[in-house]
Amino acid sequence: MSEEQSAQNQPGEAQAARIDPMRLQMFMQEIRDNQNLSMAMLGGAVAAVVGASIWAAISAATNYQIGFMAVGVGFLVGLAVRKMGRGIDVSFGVTGAVLSLLGCALGNYLTVCIAIAREYQVDFFSVLAGSDFEQVVMLMKASFSPMDILFYALAVYYGYRYSIHRVSAEELGRLG
Repeated sequence: MSEEQSAQNQPGEAQAARIDPMRLQMFMQEIRDNQNLSMAMLGGAVAAVVGASIWAAISAATNYQIGFMAVGVGFLVGLAVRKMGRGIDVSFGVTGAVLSLLGCALGNYLTVCIAIAREYQVDFFSVLAGSDFEQVVMLMKASFSPMDILFYALAVYYGYRYSIHRVSAEELGRLG
């Protein structure tokens, strides 16, 4: 059996041990050189707003605030940060986590604004535009439930986890 065939039959860790450290270092530096935190922030922010809007629309359509939609917001933000930023550093995970949390808060807030607009039979955008910071805080407190902590935590976790590019076995295999 040739050395190449032997390496293909070995577990991933054994193959990883055969990678030239200099090539690995150059590969990791190339990834870092192509990272873009600004694009990650932009993509994550857009995803947070889109996710929050979808959450609010579904909540409005069902007349039920669906907390587990927060997980979807976290996942969506994480994917956007990873695709747009192409980052491997922790800063990309932190960006995804923070934007996921903000997206969840926005989703809850938009849902509350929809409920108020329906209750008082006024335009949603009037409610949104007429809110000041104190009212936003008051509305968020009034609509908060202990279960929100769990869903927000899951969103932060997924936002962090999916924001960082993980070097695949295939990518490592090309270095061997």
